Amino acid sequence: MEVNMGKEASAMIPVIMSLGALALVAIQAGTHGFAPEHDEGAVAHLWQVLMVAQLPVIAFFAFRWLRRAPLQAVTVLMVQVLAWAAAAVPVRLLGW
Repeated sequence: MEVNMGKEASAMIPVIMSLGALALVAIQAGTHGFAPEHDEGAVAHLWQVLMVAQLPVIAFFAFRWLRRAPLQAVTVLMVQVLAWAAAAVPVRLLGW
């Protein structure tokens, strides 16, 4: 079954949320530098919300599409996981 996954909201929303979280990390690093802050600000909380809120969307996508189009679904899931890691790894490496 051939499905255009680019039109599926549940395929693209987690990637967009991860890119938004990565943008928050870049903005935070650009404005305040790389030193860890003593108090988590609004940017840190927004990053946390973006990262956690996409997990149910990813689970919904997997539940809906893994049986219907397994190869395409696994490809999209890998893109989602890589986008999630791209936003999470800099935070871990910087010790924020």
